[in-house]
Amino acid sequence: MILPQQITRNMALVLLSFMFFIAQVHAADQDINKPVPPLKPTLQQAIASVNVVQMLDRNHYRKVNLDRQSAEKVFDRYLNRLDPNHSFFLQQDIEAFKPYRENLSKALKTGDLKPAFAIFNRYRQHAEARARFMLARLDDGLKTLDFNKNETLLIDRKNEPWLKNQRAQDELWRKQLKDSVLALRLNNKTDEEIIKQLKRRNTNLLRRLYQSNSEDAFQSYINSFAGIYDPHTQYFSPQTAENFDINMSLSLEGIGAVLQAEDEYVKVVSVVTGGPAEKAAQLKAGDKIIGVGQGKKGPLEDIVGMRLDDAVKLIRGKKNTLVRLEVIPATAKDGSTRIYDIVRDKVKLEEQDASSKIIDVTSNGKTRKIGVITLPTFYVDFKAAQAGEKNYKSTTRDVKALLTDLKKQNIDGLIIDLRGNGGGSLQEANDLTGLFINEGPTVIVRDNRGRTEMQHDRVEGQFYTGPMAVMVDRLSASASEIFAGAIQDYGRGLIIGSQSYGKGTVQSIQPLNHGQLKLTLAKFYRVSGQSTQNRGVIPDVQFPSLYNNKDIGENSLPDALPWDTIKATDHKKFYDFSRYLPELIKRHEQRSALDPEFVYLDEMKDYITQFENQKTVSLNEKKRKRELATMRSKRLAIENRRRKSRGETLLNNLDELEAIQNDPDYKKEEENRPDAFVAEAGKILGDLITPQLPG
Repeated sequence: MILPQQITRNMALVLLSFMFFIAQVHAADQDINKPVPPLKPTLQQAIASVNVVQMLDRNHYRKVNLDRQSAEKVFDRYLNRLDPNHSFFLQQDIEAFKPYRENLSKALKTGDLKPAFAIFNRYRQHAEARARFMLARLDDGLKTLDFNKNETLLIDRKNEPWLKNQRAQDELWRKQLKDSVLALRLNNKTDEEIIKQLKRRNTNLLRRLYQSNSEDAFQSYINSFAGIYDPHTQYFSPQTAENFDINMSLSLEGIGAVLQAEDEYVKVVSVVTGGPAEKAAQLKAGDKIIGVGQGKKGPLEDIVGMRLDDAVKLIRGKKNTLVRLEVIPATAKDGSTRIYDIVRDKVKLEEQDASSKIIDVTSNGKTRKIGVITLPTFYVDFKAAQAGEKNYKSTTRDVKALLTDLKKQNIDGLIIDLRGNGGGSLQEANDLTGLFINEGPTVIVRDNRGRTEMQHDRVEGQFYTGPMAVMVDRLSASASEIFAGAIQDYGRGLIIGSQSYGKGTVQSIQPLNHGQLKLTLAKFYRVSGQSTQNRGVIPDVQFPSLYNNKDIGENSLPDALPWDTIKATDHKKFYDFSRYLPELIKRHEQRSALDPEFVYLDEMKDYITQFENQKTVSLNEKKRKRELATMRSKRLAIENRRRKSRGETLLNNLDELEAIQNDPDYKKEEENRPDAFVAEAGKILGDLITPQLPG
């Protein structure tokens, strides 16, 4: 079972979603014509900062010497956390902060928060200046902006030097204003609507600055420090911690997405499996929500610059009500938007039950029945189990019941589909593995002192002995990787899909005098001695993926703990698939080259990669329109090739595609459409079963 206070990645995502879905009470709006007042630290925050430093030094898995070098890392991370696009701080600010950089190690150890708040207040001054700059130019109208001039805007400035002076800053802000105007014009807004929307947006930014408090500064600073240990170590303020404790047992009524603030935007971190957003099949990780409308006809309210909790208050709502989201897709580098309709529903992770079906696959002229069990998460009813209820709900119990039914139908093979499964109960991963292996170890946990503890399957025999495969993708993490890794190490089944996430660490929640600290205290290792951390599980047969490994996955996170190995533990392999893999891969590649869904995935991956690598956008209106037309034309061609292969009517434009995708009948049809990737996994398993396979 999961130890008290320990959480896996899936639970961490739940924590984030609860944090972001709790609306806090704010003070009444202040007069935004007055300067934003400076913030000051509290004694409780100073004490908490010392506690955090000491607790991480004693208990974290990674040992970090808080010397000048690591303190400078905290300093740089703090600056980049506040100003990730290098649009606010000037070079003269960085020079003025030099004493803070040099003495930050001492400040951290003694609880001196003056450097943190001085930097945060300077950031707020620049953010206020930018909002007022934008409002002043919008008052002058759009005629002062020349959209015929051949200018460009660098999209991602995180690696750019700090702005040299006020003149360079004004020039950047002017270009950013032009970019915002062009993006709205390309979304068919009139100039009058654009001015009104951008004024409201920048007024929201000012209000957010007035509503920020000392806890905002403290959290940013302490999390900049905590982050140098690893990306899963995090400080939670008293209000955030209280909301988490109150709501861990409650269901949510919303869209089922984990959100975070990024600059002035609300960004989608992930979409919860089985939730309304996933069922709508539109919202994706990396998308930015810029507008929210209630019902079919409610006006879209601009939420750029709005506090995250206030924005989420608009997104949340009662079950069965419709919310309209105006979204900048992660792939839309030009700022073009889409409108997504999502019907709110309860989001309750424990209701994401395992399910099963049977598919028929043909290999070498012989048709075989392949059972497929889809597992969205590793769940268990802790309360019922602790209360001693005999029939408490759990992943392993449900899968066992499904397997019983599948065996009665005489399946020839089994697929466990873990795509999108972010983890959950470690004990369930252990118990589920036990259904497929004989008695033996399943995973090793090593703590910060190097001590190891082994999880075992202590039940003799196998509940299912037939051929099997496990499907994973980039969003399969934590407990999913433990299960898939064990199946692979034991040679019990093939692993098919794309490289998994790489979340191989254990976290614990520790109370502080002021808030709570989540810290990493252990790592997972497979029975082969390999950690699942950072590298994840590498499939035996790999499928293409739309997820960019540089953007999604443990190895994309700063200061992630490294992949490493320990001594393997004794375990007996069932099969050695290595001699069959070359032929299995060859047959798979021959089929996928002709499979319309695999071809579509490859084309979409190339399309996304092409526009992800775009470093700049044009600020010339005619050129920008041509660039957008080219992008949409390429996407339309890809969609029509797919539709032609399906025997569907070809589209005249992407607007027709968006209308179709919003149609409830189309969504039902897509849900019922055979999954080409499961079908191909079944064919691979069928090839493995086929006697004629060489090897």
